[in-house]
Amino acid sequence: MSQPNRPKSTNTTPPPRSLLGNIIRWFDSYAGRDESMTSTEFNWVRVIPFLLLHLACFAALYTGVSTTAIVVCMGLFWLRMFAITAFYHRYFAHRSYKTNRFWQFIFALIGNMSAQRGPLWWAGHHRCHHQHSDTEQDLHSPVKHGFWWSHMGWFTCDASFHTPLHRIKDFARFPELRFLDRFDGFAPLLLIAILYISGELMAAFAPSFNTNGAQLVVWGFVISTVVLFHSTVTINSLGHIWGKRRFDTGDDSRNNGFLALLTLGEGWHNNHHRWAVSARQGFYWWEIDISYMILKVMSWMGIVWDLSPVPAKVLEEGRQQNRSDRTKG
Repeated sequence: MSQPNRPKSTNTTPPPRSLLGNIIRWFDSYAGRDESMTSTEFNWVRVIPFLLLHLACFAALYTGVSTTAIVVCMGLFWLRMFAITAFYHRYFAHRSYKTNRFWQFIFALIGNMSAQRGPLWWAGHHRCHHQHSDTEQDLHSPVKHGFWWSHMGWFTCDASFHTPLHRIKDFARFPELRFLDRFDGFAPLLLIAILYISGELMAAFAPSFNTNGAQLVVWGFVISTVVLFHSTVTINSLGHIWGKRRFDTGDDSRNNGFLALLTLGEGWHNNHHRWAVSARQGFYWWEIDISYMILKVMSWMGIVWDLSPVPAKVLEEGRQQNRSDRTKG
């Protein structure tokens, strides 16, 4: 895998970093919004919470493990993965279906509990990725900037910090979404509190669950969140270097069935780059897209509606390419 080749900063003299300013941004990501932040060097103060989250996984040696902790860990992994794939990505970034303001907020909150920043930040940067996919302006392209930079380096630099509100004006008009985006540590802390209180209540009133507050926090938040993060960003990194290309999309996006299972359908990445506004990324019946299946059920319940389909011409284009590939094989 290639070595990091960080994109160049747009200015040659970035403003000096303020230690206090960086710490304040842990709690208020809109602090200093008027400050120019274009440096692509690692901002180590920003990385501290990310590093601490990974180190906290070793706390499992102290808390131990239980069946309850494993179930909660896996349940929160899949629930938050769905919120990221179906709402942060397909809804906020691409508007591939519609929902009401209540459900919009609920799944924005659940997605925010993934500790992957706010919904406006996530979707705004993703829109930029599609506009400049695998070019120098694509901040997390593994083709241009290397695997590790694409996987987890790009979000540690100043250039990626601000929410590009000009790209996400359609959703930035909702004050509740701006709140989650600005105070993006609120939702993860809320989840931690819920897990701790739930674990302590179980320890006190239902000891048969064999768990406690600290154990549920370590497994339900810390370990689950770390695995969730690295699973999600494989679409940035591995999704552009590992897999097959059905469509000529002008970038290096690829389809990968393993990544699709891991991320509830996001692994059909070349499909997605061919027709990004579709609610469905597994274009054909054999391409398992669990997020779309759940969205389909939710549409029967009236929670979401107007799921954007894949055009017939795009499906036929893919079938022709499949036939061509079989002939060549």
